[in-house]
Amino acid sequence: MLKRLIVVLLALGLFFGGIFGWKYHQQQQQAAQAAMPPPPATVAAAKARPESWRTSLHAVGSLVATQGVYVTNEIAGLIEAINFESGERIKKNKLLLQLEDSVDKAELEGLLAEQKLAELQFQRNARLLKKKMVSRSIYDESQAQLENAQAMVAAKRALIQKKQIRAPFSGLLGIRQVDLGEYLAPGSPIVLLQALDPIYVDYSLPERYFSLLAQGQTVLITVQAYPAQHFKGRITAINPGIDPNSRNVQVRATFDNPELHLRPGMFAEVRAVLPEKKQVLTVPQTAITYNPYGDMVFIIQKENGGLVVQQQPVRTGKVRQGQVEIIKGLQAGDWVVSAGQMKLHSGQQIRISEQEVLDGQVDGT
Repeated sequence: MLKRLIVVLLALGLFFGGIFGWKYHQQQQQAAQAAMPPPPATVAAAKARPESWRTSLHAVGSLVATQGVYVTNEIAGLIEAINFESGERIKKNKLLLQLEDSVDKAELEGLLAEQKLAELQFQRNARLLKKKMVSRSIYDESQAQLENAQAMVAAKRALIQKKQIRAPFSGLLGIRQVDLGEYLAPGSPIVLLQALDPIYVDYSLPERYFSLLAQGQTVLITVQAYPAQHFKGRITAINPGIDPNSRNVQVRATFDNPELHLRPGMFAEVRAVLPEKKQVLTVPQTAITYNPYGDMVFIIQKENGGLVVQQQPVRTGKVRQGQVEIIKGLQAGDWVVSAGQMKLHSGQQIRISEQEVLDGQVDGT
């Protein structure tokens, strides 16, 4: 009995000893792993580089058609024919609409007959006057009657012509506002017509910039309909005076618009480019960490054969096409983290994606 008890106790001792030994081994492995430094974080990098930026003035503006009117009728009448489609691109003098003019044409025939009779009477009196067979007063009277008949014919022709509504200039038509057979009172809107190529952009700038403006200067705009596209034009007009209420100067720029992307009424972000150039130091906008207590970047440095990052405060300036102006805090040639900085802290080891070689000063190998 005693021998069996001893065997059981030895077996239990070996079992629990094995468990405790395995646990101890696991703890030792975990401690060794914790003591090892973490693997370097993988980031993207970019160099702070000098650039030449043109000075520019920023404003907001509105697009305006070079010419734009609602086509209307001068005289009343019934619509006999409509010769255009909504949204059609047309040329100057195209016949858009015909008013009913059959009565006017019949009256014109009568007036032409009266004109012919007046011409014959005048010619007869002219021959008789040479033979001194009629008085001068009769001759003058026949001449006046001829001129009156000619004036009546011209007036009726002009009236008939006004019943043909034509495009006053080339452009793009809007949505038709009338229907066939409709009676139009004088001045009824028929269709909107706008000339869109070229097109104007009107904007205002504070009076302190008045001396910097000149006709011919380059202007760049973006519109919400095409946010990735920049349209280039030139200043063509500057108001000679300053608005006394806003103290702004009104400026107009002209833009070629062959594809009609720009339309009247669009909101435009305007950048007037000035001749003066400015040397600036820039980094990608993604390299900046914006904080309430100041803007930061992570500078990449070599240390013990590897790469580490150090957080560096910077003062930023203007932003242009994804690049940020660095006013203070960096020097040309400094390398900074441009992506992946959310997981970093000062002194952390890193590696640069795609094994980039940084100008012989820092390498990611």
